[in-house]
Formats: sequence, structure tokens, C-alpha cells
Amino acid sequence: MVMPLPKFPDFKPFELEDRRFIYDLLRNYKSEMSEITFTNLFIWRAHYGFRWSVYKDWLLLICTEAEGGLYAFQPIGPPSRKEAAISLLEWLRDENKIEDPRIERADKRLLSELGGTQNLAIEPLRDHFDYVYRREDLVRLVGSKYRSKRNHINQFLRFYTYVYEPLEDRHINDCLVLQEKWCKMNRCKEDLDLFGEHEAIREVLTHHNTLQVCGAVILIEGRVGAFTLGEKLNDDTAVIHIEKADPEIPGLYPLINQQFCENIWQDVTYINREQDLGLPGLHKAKLSYYPDHFVEKFRIKMP
Repeated sequence: MVMPLPKFPDFKPFELEDRRFIYDLLRNYKSEMSEITFTNLFIWRAHYGFRWSVYKDWLLLICTEAEGGLYAFQPIGPPSRKEAAISLLEWLRDENKIEDPRIERADKRLLSELGGTQNLAIEPLRDHFDYVYRREDLVRLVGSKYRSKRNHINQFLRFYTYVYEPLEDRHINDCLVLQEKWCKMNRCKEDLDLFGEHEAIREVLTHHNTLQVCGAVILIEGRVGAFTLGEKLNDDTAVIHIEKADPEIPGLYPLINQQFCENIWQDVTYINREQDLGLPGLHKAKLSYYPDHFVEKFRIKMP
């Protein structure tokens, strides 16, 4: 039985069954932003309160803040999206009494479609810029700038023997055990964002087949020491959604990143490794791989 689509201004929470309708819409848009995949919206649905609706030819996405406020992501669909964006902002302001109606993490395409629209304030969101790398750079790690990555991998290889395998159902329980270990060591249940990530990882591991994501593991003595998951974002870019490794074993992070890019993503030019969220450690780590470029994102506000 096919359920009727939610029509704006009615919104519904994300469910696995929604993938049949939403996946093609998102893929046809050919986004460069890491957020615009069904996988991302589904696994983070509880943390961000994602809901969706349809307005004419466009998919609308809204998020519920912890204190009860609302904001929107950009409409997805054919150009021009000016009508959909303005309607969404006015609905937030007039029907929901949001004092600062806004669209978060909008791309440059939407900005160009809104060109000339008055009474909109636009600001860049540096903390949400995606880091995009050349796949070949992440695989080969050539040159002095990648010396530390090669050294970390070689240090690991001096002490351990590993097996790289594509993620399969038989690995899931070990991945969940590793995630629980990482969570305890980082006290993520005391941090809402880390706990939100913990729940998102459990979701993507549990539903990886239905979500049709690609994954891989590094096995050490038959047990999962690291795992990662990603998917095609557009024709020439893959996005890495999740990457976790045993924090007690140095060198695993650069190893699984290099192996995943080499073995899975042979048909893409770029690897999107998402944003740093303004976290100094994550910012430093992502810069250490020397991004080829950034995917810029913007906040659009209506007074």
C-alpha cells in the first residue's frame, strides 16, 4: 500500500519507507552538500527533528530545535526554488510565529535563484562548510605534506597485521561493540551532540542494507578495529558519513580512510568528508588532509 505524500503545510517524520520517494529526488538534484542524502536525513532524524513535506515540485525539509523552535533546510527540486523558499520562510514566520525564520545550510545554487530578492539576510556558515578532497590524494598520500599520515600507517603496520573487508552483516555486532567502547571513552552520553552521533551510527549500521550505503572494516585478529560508511553524493563525488576506529590503536584512522577510498570509490574524483562543526580538533584533523576545495553553505534569514 502506497501512503499519500504529505502536502505542505503538513510535515511528517522520516521513515525507512520514505526512501522510495525521496532518494530519487535527492539524487536528481546532484547536491554537493553532505546533508542532502536520504541516509543523512534518516539517521539524524531524532537528533535534529527532521520532517518533510511536498510543495508542488519541491521537497521541503524542516528541523525542530531542542527548545522547540523551527528552521528549514533549502527546498530540493528544479529551479527556480524562489517561490518554495519564500513560502517556507513566510510559513515559519506567520504560521509558527518564529521570530527569526531562516533556511540553514543553503548552497550557492539557491542563492543564485534568490538573486535580487529584497529583505533577505545572507551569511556564510563556515563551521558547516564541507571539506572535499581529491580521491587520488587520499589514496596515494604522496609528498611531504602527507608524511605524518604515512608515518602513522607505518607505525600501525609495525605492530599489527590487518585484513580489510567490505562491510557485511556478520560485522555489524562487532561494529556496535566498538562504537560503544568509543562512546564510553569519550563520555558521549554527557554530550548531546556526541550522543546524537552515537544514535545516528547505530541507525546506519542497523539499516545499512535498506539504506544501500557502502561500508568497510579493518579486522585485527578477527575483530573489527575500525569501520566506515559512505555513499555516492553525485556523479563524481562520494561522501563519508561515518568513520570510527579503536582509539587505543594509533594509525587506524588514516589506514581505513586510505583503504576505503582505494577499494570502494574508484569511480569518483572527489571525496566529501563533511564539516568540522567548529570543533578545533576536527578542524585541525580535516585540514591535515589538505582539502581540494570547500562546499560553502549559507544561512538565509527573513526579518
